[in-house]
Amino acid sequence: MWSKDVRTLAGEQLYRLLKQQGIRNERVLRAITGLPRHAFVDEAMAHKAWDNSALPIGFGQTISQPYIVARMTEALLQGPAPRRVLEVGTGSGFQTAVLAQLVEQVYTLERIKSLQYQARRRLQRLDLHNVWTKHGDGWQGWASKAPFDAIIVTAAASSTPAALLEQLAEGGRMVIPVGGLHQTLCLYRRQGDDITCTELEAVRFVPLIQGDLE
Repeated sequence: MWSKDVRTLAGEQLYRLLKQQGIRNERVLRAITGLPRHAFVDEAMAHKAWDNSALPIGFGQTISQPYIVARMTEALLQGPAPRRVLEVGTGSGFQTAVLAQLVEQVYTLERIKSLQYQARRRLQRLDLHNVWTKHGDGWQGWASKAPFDAIIVTAAASSTPAALLEQLAEGGRMVIPVGGLHQTLCLYRRQGDDITCTELEAVRFVPLIQGDLE
């Protein structure tokens, strides 16, 4: 369905759309539009893969719309370039693959075992070998690998998980959607014992559920 020429055209169109929506980081734009997005969704949804919309990936989860992926990644990369990044909510692996092109090390958690397995295989096929995956509870983070220069959370927490804030390195930042029916994308920054929060924009994510699932 997606020949190389068609993928290139779709990527160029998405690139222009994301720029029109305010995304300015060229590395982020190239990382997102250069990936074969259709490879991260079921075959039945592949014809919609390059739309700027969220798509279902099973288990009540979604692959975020490209704009949200770009917005969160751009916010995460503001300031000093992070070296070690924790992603909470691997999902399809698309956001993981974007990060893997931009930072040195990506650690990613997924509570649904089947999704974690599928994402790991996709990342391997793309030769992205700077990613470490784990099946576990995202609310708890990955303490044995902390501290992290940056954390990105791809599901909405009812309140900001304290464990994640504790795993931020000095000068680190975390991008996370917070809320229930009404959600806000928040950017946290850590300076010593002080943690500040900047609200970025209203968003809509699936909930960040505690615990893991086989």
